[in-house]
Amino acid sequence: MTRNRLRHRVSPHGLTAAAEQLLDDSYRLALIATHDDADHLRVVYLFLAGGPDRRVEIECVVPIDNPSVPSLAYLSFPASRFEREMADLYGIRPVGHPKPRRLVRHAHWPDWHPMRNDAGPAPEFAETGAFPFLNVEGPGVYEIPVGPVHAGLIEPGHFRFSVAGETVVRLKARLWFVHRGIEKLFHGRAATGAVDLAERISGDTSAAHALAHSLAVEDALGMELPDEVHRLRALVVELERLYNHTADLGALANDIGYSIANAHALRIRERLLRLNATVTGHRLLRGAIRPGGCVLQDLPDTEEIRQLGVDLAEVASLTLANGIAYDRFAGTAILRTEDASALGCLGYVARASGLRRTDARVEHPTVELPITEIGATDGDVLARYTVRRDEFAASAALVRHLVESHSGPIEYTAQADRSDATCSGTGIVEGWRGTIVHRVEIDATQRITRAKIVDPSWFNWPALPVAMADTIVPDFPLANKSFNQSYAGNDL
Repeated sequence: MTRNRLRHRVSPHGLTAAAEQLLDDSYRLALIATHDDADHLRVVYLFLAGGPDRRVEIECVVPIDNPSVPSLAYLSFPASRFEREMADLYGIRPVGHPKPRRLVRHAHWPDWHPMRNDAGPAPEFAETGAFPFLNVEGPGVYEIPVGPVHAGLIEPGHFRFSVAGETVVRLKARLWFVHRGIEKLFHGRAATGAVDLAERISGDTSAAHALAHSLAVEDALGMELPDEVHRLRALVVELERLYNHTADLGALANDIGYSIANAHALRIRERLLRLNATVTGHRLLRGAIRPGGCVLQDLPDTEEIRQLGVDLAEVASLTLANGIAYDRFAGTAILRTEDASALGCLGYVARASGLRRTDARVEHPTVELPITEIGATDGDVLARYTVRRDEFAASAALVRHLVESHSGPIEYTAQADRSDATCSGTGIVEGWRGTIVHRVEIDATQRITRAKIVDPSWFNWPALPVAMADTIVPDFPLANKSFNQSYAGNDL
């Protein structure tokens, strides 16, 4: 698949003009990756556009002592958060940022930048520290703090509600309680030997992260794979979409007490997980996708996929035919189109709010596939439910097409073509939550010197508090599940 790639190095003074031009030309800022090159720091801004696939990197070099770059926060909300992350992890100041407070490093963290080469071991952490939550004042307004420790198996996140009666006036979500330093763990790993780490970025998205990582490595090393391999990989990622959408459709029903629908969804999910194990040897599809190849044990049974599609469609139909279920879903936690666009939302969150052309399978394809683009316009829980339902049906049809049109082996391995130069590459994949982007830099010994990872949860988490405005507190679990973003994929 031919791609349009451009790289530009600009001065800090030229950064804003270049970014403004790209955003005006309908590109989106996909990531900001910072690099410690020993004698200076280097910041890479990746802008993407689709139809056709276009990728532009803007590189800006700053001094290692007292480094700073002009803030792009006035242009892009995602840029404002990437800049705060950059300040926390590398100590680069975004000059002109309206709210340059910490993002990743909580208040008890010391003034220490862990991604710098000279960071050394972590110093002592403070015993206490406060986050500057905005206090909403007014007659009858009170606060409800929730988390970061929750009941059940949910990962840690803190939610602070400012409430009048039962209506949410303002919600603030505080994450990064499970920051694991994943990106730094890639440093020094063999370029073709780090996919196991990629599979563990966010456990329910093992296949898509493995594919994004593999595509980035292959892009850097000049590895070209035949279309049939890309189709096998697409098959694996669609299987991941199927079992996750099934789980969410059941969980949304369960959150309103319609447990019978959840029981049937879990039954279908279990059959899909067993199918995954048959196809790849692992219920979560690990081990199938790697840089330079794809290894399957079998192809899925298309008749079983068809039957499971019919089964799940019936569960969804029964759920929405229930008057209580429909009433709870419709009009709840509305994310308007303009808000979804301003926040840079991706995946089913964006598509349920009326945003089009947000599917990387169409915008940044590795191989041509018959993709059915799904969408809705209301931006409520119901829209996010029906988008998942329709995406399941489209994905099941795509799986059947990929299996029935496949010919040849189901195992393939290629070797790297480039091994004597420092290089970089990007991988873009439409995971089940939305677009995943990986960028890697590899040295002449084929070791990874930098890996930057952006899960769609990074873009979608800020949309949940926006959607919760004017929603009642008891609907928060339902609204949260309708977004269902990854803590681990965000916190890294």
